[in-house]
Amino acid sequence: MMTVNIICVGKLKEQYLKDGCAEYIKRLSPFAKINVVEIAEERCADEPSEAQIRSVVEKEGERIIAKLPKSGAIIPLCIEGTEFSSAEFSKRLEKISLENSTITFIIGGSFGLSEKVKNSGNPKLSFGRLTLPHQLARLVLLEQIYRAFSISANSKYHK
Repeated sequence: MMTVNIICVGKLKEQYLKDGCAEYIKRLSPFAKINVVEIAEERCADEPSEAQIRSVVEKEGERIIAKLPKSGAIIPLCIEGTEFSSAEFSKRLEKISLENSTITFIIGGSFGLSEKVKNSGNPKLSFGRLTLPHQLARLVLLEQIYRAFSISANSKYHK
């Protein structure tokens, strides 16, 4: 069975996000084992300088890298990443799963991911040029992973 890890900065605060993520993790259980690893969010001033932002991104990046598995595919979410349709994403996950039993997705914090983290993965994934709160990005990612597995299984969910 495929293992899907989601490494993300920060905890879910709103109950509706917790409920939504729990629902998709439950739906994914026939397809894959899902592990969510939450990395502590680095604190900074309300109006941080560029240097403070870089420091936050680097510190969070080091925490993320420490949690990466030794093997498997790494897919960071970042605006510079590739945009896929749901069908294309499904095909890409199928292809990745032929070579890997583990896929790890990475969701950064408020200021994004460090270059080191971004460069650890291939492909990089983007949900488009829209900015999503990282907690909402987790829910969207789980739904899209479920949709991708549903497409591969020819289920009615995608239709």
